[in-house]
Amino acid sequence: VQLQASGGGLVQAGGSLRLSCAASGRTFSRHDMAWFRQAPGKEREFVVAIRSSGGYTYYADSVKGRFTISRDNAKNTVYLQMNSLKPEDTAVYYCAGRIGKILGTVRFAYTYDYWGQGTQVTVSS
Repeated sequence: VQLQASGGGLVQAGGSLRLSCAASGRTFSRHDMAWFRQAPGKEREFVVAIRSSGGYTYYADSVKGRFTISRDNAKNTVYLQMNSLKPEDTAVYYCAGRIGKILGTVRFAYTYDYWGQGTQVTVSS
């Protein structure tokens, strides 16, 4: 599986962006998908995950109520709608995929098998 993230850009605080992550391969629907982000000088951190069926989502506290993850298995794509953006959301955002892992480990980057190249999100104050 190869992942291609897109949709990043520069936005003012309070604005919105929608990230997309397109996956190759025929097993996308069996993969849990997630978004992580990494700000300059900081470690990569978990943002949100969605189960393969789309029936379960898990958000980091910092983005609850502002970000929404969704997926379209027919299009092999996962989306991240980001609203009410804050300067502290500035980071490179990475999509990631995994298969056959325990639900309770969705927050941990080491459990993901595939990573996209990242897309830069910059929120100005």
